[in-house]
Order: sequence, then structure tokens, then C-alpha cells
Amino acid sequence: MTDVSSSHFSALALPDALLNNLASLEYRTMTPVQQQSLPEIIAGKDVIAKAKTGSGKTAAFSIGLILKINQRHFGCQALVMCPTRELATQVAQEIRRLARYQQNIKVVTLCGGQPIGPQIGSLEHGAHVVVGTPGRIQDHLRKGTIELDSVSTLVLDEADRMLDMGFIDAIEQIIEHIPEQRQTLLFSATYPKGIRTLSQQFQKAPVEVSVETSESHDSIEQRFYQAEDKSDMLIKLLSHYEPVSAVIFCNTKQACKDVGSDLYEAGYKPVILHGDLEQRERDQMLVRFSNHSSTLLIATDVAARGLDIENLPAVINYDLSRDSQIHVHRVGRTGRAGRQGLALSIYTAKEQYKLDKLSDYLKTALTYGNPAELGNNKPPKAAPMVTLTVDGGRKHKVRPGDILGALTGEGGIPGDQVGKINIYDFVAYVAVTRDIAKSALSRLEQGKIKGRKFKVRRL
Repeated sequence: MTDVSSSHFSALALPDALLNNLASLEYRTMTPVQQQSLPEIIAGKDVIAKAKTGSGKTAAFSIGLILKINQRHFGCQALVMCPTRELATQVAQEIRRLARYQQNIKVVTLCGGQPIGPQIGSLEHGAHVVVGTPGRIQDHLRKGTIELDSVSTLVLDEADRMLDMGFIDAIEQIIEHIPEQRQTLLFSATYPKGIRTLSQQFQKAPVEVSVETSESHDSIEQRFYQAEDKSDMLIKLLSHYEPVSAVIFCNTKQACKDVGSDLYEAGYKPVILHGDLEQRERDQMLVRFSNHSSTLLIATDVAARGLDIENLPAVINYDLSRDSQIHVHRVGRTGRAGRQGLALSIYTAKEQYKLDKLSDYLKTALTYGNPAELGNNKPPKAAPMVTLTVDGGRKHKVRPGDILGALTGEGGIPGDQVGKINIYDFVAYVAVTRDIAKSALSRLEQGKIKGRKFKVRRL
């Protein structure tokens, strides 16, 4: 009998090799969502779980599906659907890490914004686990390049965002190709009505797991500022609080573009995430923000979904969400892991009803900031890092260590001045401190990586 009262993975009936792998990945104590859902998932039950990004939900469903994989059968046995390519990539990486204790478990990612040819090639060699976005999975079904008749585990991750993005028809059509005798796991940060309907439609007697985050947000300072001109107020807030890094939430793509233009005119250099971006542009925006080459990211809720940005000092609501749950979800991106967070929200006089609704939802009075107390305008600070782009990636066998070595080898740049290195299929990005960007660029242009010359430029 599993002792579910214990928070250690060793309390679960897991193979020793998996426990050893979990320990090597520093997974020792289960998060609340893992503690509540894993015993049910391992028992083969359908689960509907309310849990946000960063709660440990990916490991919960990944461990469950890995345990059921028959390595000798190369058909797709587990299908994980995600709303965005970024989330699908993160999930696939996590499954691979957790599955390392077994030989030859193949995980394939199927997302739009990437050539379909290499994906078809990967599927021809067989795949145990497929992680992807609904649109691209549909493309493969139409082409007959994927079969789902061996799927025994179906995961709908960030299901509320998939509904928001209009994927419901695609999800229904994909599920028609999957056997009815399966385990269905549904994870969602919020529970709108559509999630209940989805669960009733596709799950059998699901066990409900709800991990309530502390909605008082004790580690987060929240302030609400009234403004006639929201753009002017945003610039005043950025100048006064000077956040090291912040996500600015808008309700529409157009608002994101408008706010971006206003901030550029004021001397800031934000990156913007919205649905009109090409995938490569989107990757570049995310890289620049996560490696501190840009301190401000402007995004809609849909565009920001699945971004697990560690240690985010501040969140700014340029537009208030109409949904109190979404407001809480936005704000919960800061103040994590015991750190202090800052959440600033701008509202107009007409939006007081949203604040009253939010106050009722939080069961607490809101703290209003006084615009008159905001300090004098200070010029924007430059981001601490600069991103260099290398036109060589995974397909050229380029690894992070190769780029690091090219920069730091033989009396080169000190290692502590090199930041995050991101490797994609055909391109790599490396962050360096602003003061050595010129010499780092010169070093990479004149030197070789993996014995080859690659084109390098400043992003």
C-alpha cells in the first residue's frame, strides 16, 4: 500500500532505477500536485487537476505515462497535447530527462512553425511518446503519417488555454482516432465551464485534484494605480520602481503592439509576444527576455502561457483581466520560491467594477497606489546582457560547451561574463555581459566552433 501521506517519491511504488534517476535530477520531495495526483495516475485513473505552470504537473503526468511504456512496441503509446510550441518543447525535454533510466524511449515533438518533413522522418522510425500542438497533430493525421490506435495515455496540458485559442474542434477530432480504453489526464490552471464540459466528454469517473495557490500572495506587493492615460502611467511606474525584469500583460495583440511602440519612444527596449510573430521571431523574443538581454516582455495571456520564467521580480497589468482567476494567475508568476514579488496594475475610472469583483474574489481589500508619490522620471537602464546569434545549432552538432569554449578558451573572456546559451536546430544564442559584447562578437567571428566558421551577429 502506497503511503500517500509521505511527500517523498520513495513513498510511491516506483522502480529503483526511476527513483535513482529522480534523485539525480534532485527530485526528492513531491510538490502538492504530484503528491495528490501521482498515486491516482499510477493506479490508472483519469485525473482532472487544477495546477499552474511551475507546480510540478509535468513531472506528475510524465512519470505516470513513462511507467506504462512498452519499449519493444514502437507505436505511439502516449499523446500529450499542449497549446504552444514552447510548452510542448519544455514538456518533451522533461519526459526525456525522466525517462533516462530506461533504454531507448523515443519522444517526438510535433509543432507548427517547424518543417513537417523532419517530423515525418522521425515518426517513420517509430515513437513511444508524441508531444505536440493540436494543429500540427491534425496535419499528420490528415497525411497519414501518425497512427494513434496504440495510445493508452492521453494528456491535455494547459487545457484552458487550448480552449481559449480555439483548439476544441481539433482536440475532438484527434481524440476520435484514440482508443476509448485509455487513461485521460487533464491539467488546467483555471476551471472555466468549457473545462468541465471537456472532462465530461472525454474522461471516465475522473479523480479531481485541486492545488490552491495562496491567493493572498503574501510574498507579493500588489498596488493598483488609476490613470487617465495608461501609457503615461506605465512609463511612470517603470521609472519609479525600476524592476530588474517584468512581464507586462495586455488583453489584445493590438494593445501589445501599441504599448511596445510607446515604450520604444520612451527609450525602453521591450520584447513583444503576440500571435502574428513567425516562430523564429518568437524564439528570439523569449531568448532575449529569459537571458536578461531585454528587461521587459509585453504579452497577452495566451502568448505568455507555458512560459516558466524563473525569479520574475515584477508583473505589470497594463490591462486588467476581466477574469479574477486570470488576474491571480498573472500575479502568481512573481514572488515564487520564497522571493519577494511586485505586481502593479493600471486601471481607468470605468474599470472600478473589475476591482470590486477582484476584491470579493480575493476576500481582501486592495491596496491603491498614489500616482502623486511616483518619483521623477529617470532614464531607462540598459539591459545587463547582450545576445549574440550563431548560425549553427543542434543539427550542426553544436553544444553549449562548444560556444562557451570558443569564448573563454586561451586567455579569452571570463566564464562569469557569459550567460545563458540556447541551442536550437539551426541557430544558437549566447548572452554576454554588455561591456564585453564587442570583444565576444569579435572572438566568435574570428575563431571557430567545432572546427568550423559560423556567421555570428548581435541580435
